[in-house]
Amino acid sequence: MSLTPDQRSTRAKIAAAARWSAEDGHKNAIRAQQGLRAKFYRETRERFPDLPEDQIERRSEHAYKAHMLRLALKSSKARQARQLQPTSDDPGSP
Repeated sequence: MSLTPDQRSTRAKIAAAARWSAEDGHKNAIRAQQGLRAKFYRETRERFPDLPEDQIERRSEHAYKAHMLRLALKSSKARQARQLQPTSDDPGSP
């Protein structure tokens, strides 16, 4: 028997709550950010192998910032789209 979307969502929430009850979220977030920055550093180093170290660091930091800004824009658009959708509480919605 397959789960409904609400049941899948609830199952995911249970898994997240169980995980974060046993782990330090701050340490995981730091490790994830370090990994992401390392990825941008590697990509920048591969793209510009002849640049000096300080330029690689500067460019990789800007690549990281651009990535985070793209995520922020995507999130903002998603929030806006949700606000524009009629809800079942709206008197005019079907």
